[in-house]
Formats: sequence, C-alpha cells, structure tokens
Amino acid sequence: MSNNIDLKRGLDIPITGTAVQKTKKVIKPDVVAVKPTDFRGLLPRLLVREGDKVLAGSPVLADKKSPEILFTSPVSGTVTEIVRGEKRKLLEVRIKADESQEYVDFGARKVSNLSADEIKDALLKSGLWPAFIQRPYGVVANPEIRPKAIFVSAFATAPLAASTEYAFRDEMNYIQTAIDAVSKLTDGGVHVSLNGSNYSGTPFHKLENVTFHVFSGKHPAGNTGIQIHHISPIQKGETVWTISPLMLSAIGKLFVTGKYDMTRLVAVTGPEAQDPCYVQGIAGMQMTAITDFCNAPEDSIRFISGDVLTGKNVGSDGFLSFQDNQITLIKEGREFEMLGWAKPIRSSLFSFSHTYFSWLTPDKKYNMDTNLHGGPRAFVMSDVYGKVLPMDIYPVYLVKACLAGDIDKMEKFGIYEVLEEDLALCEYVCPSKIEIQSILSDGIDLMMKEMA
Repeated sequence: MSNNIDLKRGLDIPITGTAVQKTKKVIKPDVVAVKPTDFRGLLPRLLVREGDKVLAGSPVLADKKSPEILFTSPVSGTVTEIVRGEKRKLLEVRIKADESQEYVDFGARKVSNLSADEIKDALLKSGLWPAFIQRPYGVVANPEIRPKAIFVSAFATAPLAASTEYAFRDEMNYIQTAIDAVSKLTDGGVHVSLNGSNYSGTPFHKLENVTFHVFSGKHPAGNTGIQIHHISPIQKGETVWTISPLMLSAIGKLFVTGKYDMTRLVAVTGPEAQDPCYVQGIAGMQMTAITDFCNAPEDSIRFISGDVLTGKNVGSDGFLSFQDNQITLIKEGREFEMLGWAKPIRSSLFSFSHTYFSWLTPDKKYNMDTNLHGGPRAFVMSDVYGKVLPMDIYPVYLVKACLAGDIDKMEKFGIYEVLEEDLALCEYVCPSKIEIQSILSDGIDLMMKEMA
C-alpha cells in the first residue's frame, strides 16, 4: 500500500558536477577518523589511547550520557592521534589503517530468530546504533525509547546527491535484512518514501515489511523531515527515528556477515571535480584520497563532506562524515565583482528571484562557487521562504523565535518538526543572506538544554 504526495514548492539548484554512474577508483585509506562532531549533543568518553591497536568494530568512544552507545573503528589499525580543540574538546580519533583488514566477529545471525532486545543489543555493541537519528532535535536515538515509527527516504534530491539506485544496486538483500530487524524496534512500522518520477524503476519498491509513500516534486522532497511532515507530523511529546539506506545497508551486513562494514560507494561531485563519478570508500576516509579528482589547486577548492547546502567544509585534509556518501568540490569564491548585482547582464549566474535571465534557460547548469555576492543585511519580511519550503509552518517566525530564544514561540512555529537541512533552501534564497541553518541550530540546542 502506498499514497502519493505531490509537493508544489521547492527548488532544484542547477549546479554542474553530477557524478556519472561508474565506479572509477577503490580507495584503501591510509588514515581514517572517528569524529564525535558528527553527532549532535554527544558527550564523548574516550576509550582508547594513542598507540592502541584496534580492529574494525572495536570501541573507540562511548556516550557519557548513555554509556551503552558505542562508536567503533571503521578499520583495523593503530590509533595515531587524538585531536582536541578549544577547552580540550575532542574532535577526532585518527587511526592508521592496516594493509590487511581484521574485523571483530559479532557473529552472523538470522534476524527472524532475534527479539527486539537482542537486535538492539547487537546494534549497540557493534557501534551501529548511532545510525538512528531521533526527532525532534536530530540526536542519536535513545535506546530506552520505543519510537512512534521509523522513516526512511529511499531517494535524494539534494544538489548532486548520490543516486540511491546506483549506490545500493547490489545491497538490497542487506537492506531488506535491516528492515526486518529495525521493524522490531517500533510499533508504528517502517515507512519508506519513494520518488514519484522513478517509482517502478527503483529496487526499493520491492522491499517487504514496510509502508510505502510516493513523493513528487523538487528538493527538499527527498528530505526525511519533509516526508514525515506530510505522513505523520511530529507533535510535542512524540518521538520518531530516521535512518538512511546507507546505514540500513551497514546494519544488514552486520547480521548477514557478523562484521562492522562501513565501506560504501561515495559520489565525488561538484563544479571543481574532474570526471565526477563514484569511488569505493569508507566512513572517515581522508579527503586527500580524492585530490586527483580536483580541477584546480587544493587551496582554491572547498572540500565538502555532503552536499553544498548542508554539508561540512572539512578542508583537503579533513575526513568523510559518518552519515555521508557524497563529497562536493566547489571553488572558493574570493574574487571581488565590480558593480555586482547592478550589472545589466550576468548570464553565468543563477537567480531564483528572476533578477537575472537564468529563468530563460531552465535546463542550464551553472559552474557555481562559494561567493556570497554581498554580506548580511536587514531581515526582510517576504514570502520567499515559503516558495521553497513545502511545509505548513511559518519559517520567518520560527527563525525569529530562535533568534529571540523564545521557547514558547519556537514550539508554536514548528521547532519539533525541522532540522537544519529542512530550511537549507530558505537560507539559499534568502535576500538578506541570513545564516538560517546556524540560527536554527542554536534554537535546537536551546530546546535540548531547556526541555531535557
């Protein structure tokens, strides 16, 4: 059974650098990193020291608030460096990978013979529990909670996002195994959202033991938060979990093979990517492994783990985040532009507001960079956010409530339903160049502090 939801609002950003569906390179990382900063609200407790030997699946970190939640090494090797920031904040645990990989044997098991508690225990011990993201707030799921439902988006609409059909074409057996496992952790079932433009062409429509929903429309139609809003909006006091196909694949591998296997196909994309395509990589791999894809010197390129709207600028010596299977290479826009917006013709730039003539060439792709073309200015009241946000909330008022730190109004205007990724397009089209994602992040942090 499925229902069809057609979203009228949104925007597909026409940026060059889509990855062609071929795997060009298999990366054997020299150094990988486990990053506590990949997880909102995590208070990490270090379980290893420099010089310690670890296997793939060995615990590296634990959550101080929930010690049973472990974060494990994606490779076997030696802990070479513990990286800390201001006030000794733990940023990274760097591990030099062995030439030949060894894995902790968690034991292959048949999901149908396992109880919900046994599945939960296996995910906690293996380090795969952080695959579940809990809403509200986007934190690692609380294992003591039984969620209202679990939601999966089986397609991505973010700029240059990896194709789920290509990335997981050989892993549907693992994903089905994971679905059968995680469905035991909730009474509301697993809800899988499919792309209306390719419903029958995706292998995800053959999944069993799920409830299907079909979404049509532009980005952010592929965002789980947008889908939840139209399927079963989150009310105060309710909890739902989300999980990506990438993490479902890893969970399936755990039960089928008994290994913590974080290998994945990673899309190398963006205007500064030479021959954008896929590479066989692993969570935590270093960006230096893909520098041969760069069109320009490394110091002139921004290395983003994720997409251009919501990804993290990690630098050329940074690392791929736990939940990502996309790397975006985009030019650092440092050039000053004479006259700026006042130029009569700017055919090389895209404009959502029809300021330029890009609306005359709707199929054109643009070689975009990071230049903001100006700085923040007064917060202009307009309906521009509503044109790209397919949710029944008031984004301007929500953002202002976050700025004011007004918890009552944040609740009233929908703070429980959104994460930064859901309002990323609002930031992109904002005429005032307001850093909406940062403001929303501060608002969520305040809610977590005051409402805990």
